[in-house]
Amino acid sequence: MKVIKPPDPLTNLKDYSVFLAGSIEMGAAEDWQKDTERYLKPYDCTVLNPRRDDWDSSWAQTIHDPNFVEQVEWELKGLHDASSIMLYFAPGTQSPISLLEFGLYARYSEKLRVCCPDGFWRKGNVDIVCREYRVMQFPSLILLMERIGAEARNSALIN
Repeated sequence: MKVIKPPDPLTNLKDYSVFLAGSIEMGAAEDWQKDTERYLKPYDCTVLNPRRDDWDSSWAQTIHDPNFVEQVEWELKGLHDASSIMLYFAPGTQSPISLLEFGLYARYSEKLRVCCPDGFWRKGNVDIVCREYRVMQFPSLILLMERIGAEARNSALIN
């Protein structure tokens, strides 16, 4: 398994890659991305983890801040280039950017996999959109991880 985090370039992706979209809200969301990395370690895949190690909360979230622009562009490219998008809405968070990413990929992409457990403030909306657009949805994070692991394993068998 290979992990790529911003600002590292999104190059040399393995045949199967997964973008870890979802709740990052510092203090409200557990570091589920690290747990996912540990789970996927035995698989031949690339994990695109947007949880930046050197994030600086003083960066202005505007198009005029080059650090912020670099982060958002990295995420957009990663979402586009990944084989699958693993989207986790953590209970107790609002995750507006995750909802934006969900909206970008729910209708027109078959690579989106979602987990939205009870306790997420807009679970009803997420459930209805997943049903309407036939987005794969999983009742727990571990079941979503298992699905991503199976996809990585199947990709390795095919390639």
